[in-house]
Amino acid sequence: MTSNLIAIPHSLDSTDRQAHYGHVGAVLWLTGLSASGKSSLAMALEQALVARGYSCYVLDGDNVRRGLNADLGFSPQERTENIRRVGEMAALFADAGLICITALISPYRADRERARQSCAQAFYEIHIAADLATCEERDPKGLYKKARAGLVAEFTGVSAPYEPPLQADYVVDTGREPFVQSLEKLLAYVITQLPLTLRSLP
Repeated sequence: MTSNLIAIPHSLDSTDRQAHYGHVGAVLWLTGLSASGKSSLAMALEQALVARGYSCYVLDGDNVRRGLNADLGFSPQERTENIRRVGEMAALFADAGLICITALISPYRADRERARQSCAQAFYEIHIAADLATCEERDPKGLYKKARAGLVAEFTGVSAPYEPPLQADYVVDTGREPFVQSLEKLLAYVITQLPLTLRSLP
């Protein structure tokens, strides 16, 4: 029972970790339809930030479902649990002082809001806003084609809903602009929100 659990305080706090890494911990929560460009942007953003001295890690939806969330399917309840777990994990990364970039469809607003509430550090909801027609035209995994043929059940945008953010912290229109432009704009936004500070030397 959780009533019998006592939180153990850490010997380091967020100020100590910021001094070590040179920036605050944060969660960059990328949400959007399948094939909107979330994973590609997340991986490229991580690489660009690390090259500039940031400490980052990407939690990608497909990767997480191969391990921690391998027991979950795609029913509404299981999607909610998937996001709950990733939200808690992302919050731990941020608390440790890292910038955690998540790339998940995360179709429900309530689930994304709960992820925000679980994070004591900075949290940015970033909408990767390619529209359904564009994503379906790309279809790099062939999933839209399978969903239209009835071979994939509860597929977001086809047979399951996607609730776009009403007030995202930042919107990237990958349906209308080149990938490089989307990355450059997102990188500039993140650097503005999470500037590097001087590191404490040992």
